[in-house]
Amino acid sequence: MIYVMSDIHGMYRKYKKMLELIGFSDDDTLYMIGDVIDRGDEPIQILQDMMQRQNVIPLLGNHELMALNALSVISEFIDSSGFLTDESLEFNKDYLLWQMNGCRTTLEGLGKLDTEQRREIIGYMRGFALHKTVSVGKNTFVLVHAGFEDFSKERSFDDYMPDELVWCRHIPDERYSDDDNVFVVTGHTPVQKFTGKPYILHKNNNIFIDCGACMIGGKLACVRLDDFMEYYV
Repeated sequence: MIYVMSDIHGMYRKYKKMLELIGFSDDDTLYMIGDVIDRGDEPIQILQDMMQRQNVIPLLGNHELMALNALSVISEFIDSSGFLTDESLEFNKDYLLWQMNGCRTTLEGLGKLDTEQRREIIGYMRGFALHKTVSVGKNTFVLVHAGFEDFSKERSFDDYMPDELVWCRHIPDERYSDDDNVFVVTGHTPVQKFTGKPYILHKNNNIFIDCGACMIGGKLACVRLDDFMEYYV
């Protein structure tokens, strides 16, 4: 079976409960379409678990992109509490942006690791894909964190820059393909902004799966692509 999750945001216990709920096994594949880190208490634990599973395929989210941009400068200057040992780096623009978007728990987790473990985590995030296209039966699923900014059918998916794939605000009324068997699965924007409810939204062959796992009243959602079965924790 093939599953997709998004925007776990450090909610390690919800993540583990979801794996139990879906009965995730070595015969299955799980696509994580971005924003594993930040905000929740245990983002590093999720990454460490994912790293041990070859059948978990990670995609880049805007939070991983922010982290990588900042960590390229500050990674060697994080103390055991997740603070910087070089005060001059406090004003680095990439670090400031990451700070404004909930980096504290990720930095605290990195601070508890030794240098080699920290480098392994960062190297793992650098390998996150920008998008994936998955065929399941007669259907094709395009997986991307946020959508395709300034979308054009004349433009190859590979022509989009990372910022265009992880920061844009795809809306339910926008359809990416005229083919009824092509679906686009995104996270990034919590569905509560569209419906007010923490449940996966299907509209115009779009599947929005960010149900606000780290928000009050939010849920971690998962969709099984084989039959569109939905799971919530």
